[in-house]
Amino acid sequence: MDVKEKRIKETYVAYIPHHGSYDKIPEYIEEIKQWINEKGLKTNGQAYGTYLNSPEDVAEEDLQYEIGFFFEGNAMPEGKIGIKEMPEHTVLTALHQGPYTQVGPIIHGLAKYAVENGYDVVGPITEVYLNDPAQVPEGELLTEVQLPVIKIK
Repeated sequence: MDVKEKRIKETYVAYIPHHGSYDKIPEYIEEIKQWINEKGLKTNGQAYGTYLNSPEDVAEEDLQYEIGFFFEGNAMPEGKIGIKEMPEHTVLTALHQGPYTQVGPIIHGLAKYAVENGYDVVGPITEVYLNDPAQVPEGELLTEVQLPVIKIK
């Protein structure tokens, strides 16, 4: 696994928070994508998911996450879609190729790397989806896994 330290620039995101199964993710991605298009906002087209807990630790109905898109422009929250500023921050990152359900080893590898290399984890895992599951086979899906950190040693 190739781990890199990366600086993420300040940006805005439109997102939907959810409590429960991951089954809603495709629906939320489409809903936010449509909302962004209707508002005329500029986006790079890449969805992200930030996962506040893990199916390894909690029951499916207790999962907490948000799904969203990075965008440029001005927007206000509307309905279940929230807007927030993501401050500039540092992440450890690694690339996963394959089904989304098999990203776990990358997450564990990033956490281990952080501990072994003097980093403190300062936020939840974020996955940036680099391509579209409707356009590529499952084995070709690319996910950039990001772990927010600060260097302590």
